[in-house]
Amino acid sequence: MVQVRDAIERCAWPGIADPVYAHYHDTEWGVPHADERRLFEKLILEGFQAGLSWLTILKKREAFRAAFCQFEADRIARFDSGDVARLMGDAGIVRNRAKIEAAVTSARAYLALRETTTLGALLWGYFPDGPVHNRHRHHGDIAAATPVSTAISKDLKARGFRFVGPTTMYAFVQSSGMVNDHLVRCHRHQVCARLQAAFVRPAIGAIGSVTA
Repeated sequence: MVQVRDAIERCAWPGIADPVYAHYHDTEWGVPHADERRLFEKLILEGFQAGLSWLTILKKREAFRAAFCQFEADRIARFDSGDVARLMGDAGIVRNRAKIEAAVTSARAYLALRETTTLGALLWGYFPDGPVHNRHRHHGDIAAATPVSTAISKDLKARGFRFVGPTTMYAFVQSSGMVNDHLVRCHRHQVCARLQAAFVRPAIGAIGSVTA
C-alpha cells in the first residue's frame, strides 16, 4: 500500500517523520489554558527538556507521569533520597539527578506559591493584555527568549523553582498558548489565534483563590 504523505502545512520543527511530534503540534502547542496540573506538569517537563529535544520528553511523558505521581505536587514535594534513587533507576524517564532533585524542589515551591495565588494567575499576570499573537513567517524570526520570559524566570527562581531559565520559560509560554508562535502559513496559526481571542485569562481574586 502506498502511504499518502501528509499534505498539512505546519511549522518546520515537528517535521513529517514522527506522528507523536505532529500530534503535539496539531492539538496542544499554542493552545491557551490555565489548568493548574497541566501548567505544573509542563513546567517540570520543560526543565527536564533542557539540553535535550522536546520529542525525547514527549515520548517519555507517560513514564514521567507514572514516575511523578501524575504530577501531583503535594506528593512530589514529599519525595526523599529514596525516591530520588528510585527515579535514577527508572529507564522510562530522563535519569538526571540534578533535574530530578529540581523537580522535587519546584514542587515544594509550587505548594508555597499556592498559599497566596495559583501558578496560572502568576504566569498569566505577565500578559495583562491577553495572549500574544505573533505573525512570524520564518522559524528563524522567533526569539529564543524575551524580556517577559526573562522576568518570569527571575520571579520563579526567587520563589524557589529550578530549571526555569529564560529560554525554558519562553518555550513554556509558547506551548501553553500565552504566545502564539505558529508561523502564519501553519494550519494551526489561525486556530490558536481564535482560541486566544476567546480565552479569559485567570485573575487573582481573594488570597488563595482565582477566578476566570
